[in-house]
Formats: sequence, structure tokens, C-alpha cells
Amino acid sequence: MTDQTPLNGITVLTLAVNLPGPLAAARLTQLGARVIKVEPPNGDPLESAVAEYYRELTEGQEIRRVDLKTADGAKELGSLAAEADVLLTAMRPRAAAALGVPELVDEHGLVHVELVGFAGDRADVPGHDLTYQAAHATLLPGHMPTVPVADVLGGEHAALEALAGLRQRDVGRGGGPAVGGTSSGIVRRVVLDEAAAWAAGPARHGLSSPGGPLGGGTPFYRTYATADGHIAVACIEPHFAKALAANLGSDHDTLERAFAAEPTARWVDFAAQHDLPIEAIVEN
Repeated sequence: MTDQTPLNGITVLTLAVNLPGPLAAARLTQLGARVIKVEPPNGDPLESAVAEYYRELTEGQEIRRVDLKTADGAKELGSLAAEADVLLTAMRPRAAAALGVPELVDEHGLVHVELVGFAGDRADVPGHDLTYQAAHATLLPGHMPTVPVADVLGGEHAALEALAGLRQRDVGRGGGPAVGGTSSGIVRRVVLDEAAAWAAGPARHGLSSPGGPLGGGTPFYRTYATADGHIAVACIEPHFAKALAANLGSDHDTLERAFAAEPTARWVDFAAQHDLPIEAIVEN
């Protein structure tokens, strides 16, 4: 047994700002990698938007601000790349090319995880989580998503691709990127539009779409108002549904009236007493 972290001895150099890249870098930090985060002179926009979340995601990382468009900045980037194993970027391919990223990857034999919005002919088309979700029917018109699923899942995919690239390098299968061309580096591409499509699978197949098994189609898996708040009821397995039905009711109207009659704390206690997956909804 050892408490050594899986990525001990691995250095990740990240140029990625905003959300998917920092999420991936945070995950790699948790796995024990040394992470050097290079930000533009004005910093990561994420810090300006939500400073506390930025601090959470960058904890334990080395932060440097470098103007990569200058000769001195390019030289510093090259020095940092020389000591790195993984390069993480989140920019359109033409922007990466303008910074000389492909040459840097080749020169230093890096595992390059590139986060892009779209694949193929649309690789240089701009986008964000909201537009990726819009394209894959996970938005309710008139409402904003509470979780940026494409960004979050894209960040997890990027961390996974970093591990895959390191494995590819270590078993001697490197020498060629995953996307076109030949080089001494390894390129693993994460497409946020594809991450959104992956996340949309449950809705696309009717599992979580309105009226589906996880979309309100059963009274045993939905939210209910209580006397002083709301609860989430997730009694979808037959033994949970049977227990809830035996103790409270088996149709929506009966359950709705019962839950509304008493405060949330009563139902939290009820869930513990009967070993049921019922949770108070935390409201911001």
C-alpha cells in the first residue's frame, strides 16, 4: 500500500482559461500532478467573474501571467514546455497555430490535450456551453442552465484524455497525434460540442426528457413542495417505490398533498426512518 498519488512526478502546463480547462487542471492537480497555469496579462476571466470558484480550481497550482504574443513570452513558454509532460489548451486551432503550439508539442514530445468547441470544418467556429447545449436540446427555452454541462463534462474528458495520452506515451505507442499529421508529440482532442451530445444522451433516448422515467413520468421520481420548502424524491427502484407507496401513497396527487402538509425536516426524518432516497432541495 502507498499514499503516492497517481500523477506524482508529472508536470502539466496549462494555457486554458475560462471553465473547461481549469476544471481539467484541477482534476489533474487532485491526482497529484504539478500544474503550472499560464494566464494572459489580464488574468483568467474566470477570476473576474467568480473569484472564490477560481481560487478553488487553482488551489495548489503555480500561476504565471505571460504575454505569449511577445518574444519574451514565447521564450518563457518554451522554457516551461521543456519541463512539462502535458500541455493543456482551450483555444481555436488557428489561435494555437499562431502561438506556435504544434511546434512546441513536437519539440518537447508533449501530450497535448486541446479543448475545442467543434470538430472538423467547424473547428474554428466560436461557441460556449450555452450554444453547445442549445444544439443538443438540453436547454429549456426561456431558462438558463444551472450547470454548464458541456464545460463540466468537457473538463472531465480533458483530464481523462491527459491520462490516455500519458499511457500512450509510456507504452511506446506515441509518435503520432490523434488528429492528423505526424509528430513526436501526442495530441488528444476534446470537442465540447461532442461532450454536450454525450451529456444529452439520457434526454435524447427519452430517459430524462419530459414524461420519461427520470423526467417526471413517475410520481416516485420527482420534486415536491413541502410546507416550508421542497424535496427531491428518488424512489425509482421497485423496493423504494413499494416502501413509499405503503407508507404514504402511490399516485402524484396523494403524495403531493402529503408532502405539502408538513415541513421539510419531517420528510428528511421520514426518509431516514424508512431508508428512502429523499433529500431536501438546497435553494440558493
